[in-house]
Amino acid sequence: MKIFDGKSLFITGSCGTIGAELVSQLLINPKYNPKEVIGIDNNESALFFQDQKFLNDTRAKFFVVDIRDKDELSKRMRGADIVINTAALKHVILCERSPEQAVQTNINGVQNVIAAADTNNVEVVIFTSSDKAVNPTNVMGTTKLMGERLMTAANSSKREKGPIFASTRFGNVLGSSGSVIPIFRNQISNGGPVTLTDKNMTRFVMSVEEAVELVLNSIVEAKGGEVFVTKMPVMKIKDLASAMIEELAQNKVDIIEIGSKPGEKLYEELMSDEETRRAVELDKFFSIIPAFRGIYSDINYNYSKIVSEVVKDPYISERQVSLNIKEVKGFLRSNKLLVDTNTSDQNARYWPGDKEEKL
Repeated sequence: MKIFDGKSLFITGSCGTIGAELVSQLLINPKYNPKEVIGIDNNESALFFQDQKFLNDTRAKFFVVDIRDKDELSKRMRGADIVINTAALKHVILCERSPEQAVQTNINGVQNVIAAADTNNVEVVIFTSSDKAVNPTNVMGTTKLMGERLMTAANSSKREKGPIFASTRFGNVLGSSGSVIPIFRNQISNGGPVTLTDKNMTRFVMSVEEAVELVLNSIVEAKGGEVFVTKMPVMKIKDLASAMIEELAQNKVDIIEIGSKPGEKLYEELMSDEETRRAVELDKFFSIIPAFRGIYSDINYNYSKIVSEVVKDPYISERQVSLNIKEVKGFLRSNKLLVDTNTSDQNARYWPGDKEEKL
């Protein structure tokens, strides 16, 4: 993608599942060819090993920075052309227990990214949101919705020049930290049972590679203020569990139902009924245009690959055709989700390493 040629990309939360995959693809895939990739995270240990992984690539630079720290964030963002904000508190139960911490990172942190991007004349800023931002039932989803609204509003204060701010909204990234795949895999290896909160639950699913492709394509398409929702398949959680048992279990493994968690939905929403009235369908995405168009009247949402300018139905998992078990198995195999590829950093130490010594 020529848009990334010779550009400086700045990735917050670079040690998370999405952030780490973004760093890897941008540095390893020759089609991107950035000038540099700057990763920041507040996880010092993970950042150390990430730095060592790309020790021989002088384009890679990593710093311990928390997006709550406005001044340090702005300093490290100097010279960046494109910013991708993946840093977040994402675990629902932990955000419920510590809502003030979720606000500090998922709301105030987003505002800090916006302010730093404005100060540093960044070209494009993309915020990675969540399906839980649609009709939120928990703290995490509420903070993500507020993050989206802050990103949209950031476009209202600019005139002809200034960063383009937009958001992407994910479904479930299978295989990511905290996702159900490693949990099921571990339960199966221990002989079961595999636990489901509700057998009727459905979810939109995507691989981490698909999630990264959504982010990078959103950068290309962004006009300002919109929320991009990628088109993705739907799985019944019961079918996912059954497929994994058939593929991995040596003996019979039972599936038991343990009841829904507080704030958990039986189905997943990626676009609400209200949002459909201001959405357009592109080839790979839906683009949800800002609600208060008068504020953003100077932005032209003339996309190059519009499939339809009318979206009739909300994008809800229970209304989509689910993959059958054979298709679920194919999805798992093609994305290498049946094998635990999460090797411990401590088992692959790089020592010693210092980019500055190589320059």
